[in-house]
Amino acid sequence: MAQVILFDGEAREQLLPLTHTRPVCDLRVGMLTIREKWSHYLGFPISVVTQDHLAEAFPLDYGEDNFVINGGVLPSDALVALIRQMGTNEAYLHADQLVVARLDQKQLRKLVHDEAIGELDAQDLQDTPFLKITALPDLILLLEAAIQDDFRWLTRERKSLPLPPGNTLIGPSDRLFIEVGASLQGAIINTTTGPVFLARNSVVQEGSIIRGPFALGHSSVVRMGSRIYGPFSCGPFCRLGGELESSQFQGYSNKAFEGYLGHSVVGSWCNLGAGTQVASVKHTYDEIDLWSEQEEKAQPTGSQSFGAVLGDHTKTVNGTIFNPGSVTGVCANTLTPGIAPRFIPSFAASENGVLGSTFTPEDAFRAAAQMMTRRQEDLTTGQRLLLLRIFEMTAYQRPWESV
Repeated sequence: MAQVILFDGEAREQLLPLTHTRPVCDLRVGMLTIREKWSHYLGFPISVVTQDHLAEAFPLDYGEDNFVINGGVLPSDALVALIRQMGTNEAYLHADQLVVARLDQKQLRKLVHDEAIGELDAQDLQDTPFLKITALPDLILLLEAAIQDDFRWLTRERKSLPLPPGNTLIGPSDRLFIEVGASLQGAIINTTTGPVFLARNSVVQEGSIIRGPFALGHSSVVRMGSRIYGPFSCGPFCRLGGELESSQFQGYSNKAFEGYLGHSVVGSWCNLGAGTQVASVKHTYDEIDLWSEQEEKAQPTGSQSFGAVLGDHTKTVNGTIFNPGSVTGVCANTLTPGIAPRFIPSFAASENGVLGSTFTPEDAFRAAAQMMTRRQEDLTTGQRLLLLRIFEMTAYQRPWESV
């Protein structure tokens, strides 16, 4: 059987802080991560080529026949059809960037050791449609298309549970899919603008109003009276409440109380305190800039609507307010209510809107372990070492430590 190897590619630096803790292919875009999408489409074992500090948690495995695929590329029917017809030593490019190459074990071994693998028979994918994540704004800009595609794939030749009595459906019933174990009571579901998918053991509590495209991950909960505007998707074990719009939650995160969050990407193991607000439009309606860790400055998003990107393990105090185009790193915190800085570095804490204190690794381990315990998960030694490595890698972002 062939092996699929997903590599981080040139987009990895543009996707920080989310890619501090995961390869590009393990970003959730729509209902599934990119890795999961390729697994569904191709059915082959999948491993990754990623950064050194992630390699132990995400090991590389390869065999006699290997498809090496850019981890930011989302599969499409047309692209997969071409891949299945590839011969060894062939490659496809798009805009001079490698999309996929088929390599034998000898070639792959050379690639891993940064040795020349010889010239490939490369063709350009000019007329082949597919989506590709190249920067943080793409996670929102491509969200609707990703949900639509995932819904089509995940519901193929499957039958939904019936909508329980006491709920209201507006729109086509074939755009609503309820997996086994999912429950909803007294909710209003609108599928006229896109599909709605409720994964196994998910819960939509009474009084909630949901407009598609929308996907609720397994064991996630939409709390009473929530209002959610699609496109919106979350991974497993999230708690959602208040008003949410056009956002993506990676998984295991909470925004459970009142407060607006729009056009945002929330990492894993984040907890947003009651009344946390994430604005997504400037009062001037100007284009929004977003902090780039690679460039160490704000970069244009090309959009008038963009909220925040919150790195894994971000925690906010009740009443935190994020302005449009805000970014937090890994294990970032707000300690007081009010307007947060536009950029909170990894392992930094803001107080009264000012940076200057560090969330130590010991504090981060304790907070992470306590939150994970509530989901019956453990903070492993490997995860602690990964967080410690990120703490060291991002020290330059916390200049007050050297004073």
